[in-house]
Amino acid sequence: MDLITFQSKIYEIRGVKVMLDFDLASLYEVETRTLKQSVRRNDYRFPDDFMFQLTKLEWQELITNCDKLPESIKFSPQPPFAFTEQGVAMLSTVLKSKKAVETNIAIMRAFVEIRKTISLQSNFSKQIMELKNDLEQRLGEHDVQLMEIYTVMEQFLDEKTEQKNWENRKRLGYK
Repeated sequence: MDLITFQSKIYEIRGVKVMLDFDLASLYEVETRTLKQSVRRNDYRFPDDFMFQLTKLEWQELITNCDKLPESIKFSPQPPFAFTEQGVAMLSTVLKSKKAVETNIAIMRAFVEIRKTISLQSNFSKQIMELKNDLEQRLGEHDVQLMEIYTVMEQFLDEKTEQKNWENRKRLGYK
């Protein structure tokens, strides 16, 4: 599987990047029941910052908001386990197959790529702010236009602003 496939299975829940048990079971080529059983037998290896079980409310919210969940999973009576990056690493010690180790390596690479992307975006935001602050110091007519460009770029990077503008955007094309 490619890196994008692994990244698409990483969710943010409770402010933490996690992978859900059914996705991991699929990647490790084991049944979800088997994965959960192995985790329960070795629960001392999975403290709260490595793994947690979603509440029923969190599970319902995820089902409602996420289109990419498999249909068979949506009707599961038990909310899934969510594994942090460290929890996924710990899974390879519980599931001792060669496939588990190979999959684990690929998943760790996906987490690293996500961190790199977040870091690059953060650096880009800082650079824009620095340029904008420099322009504010020496405001000329041409600089005002550049300020507008930096403001637009800032808004583009701000997800909250993007979501607000999405609802109120001017429609394009046929109505």
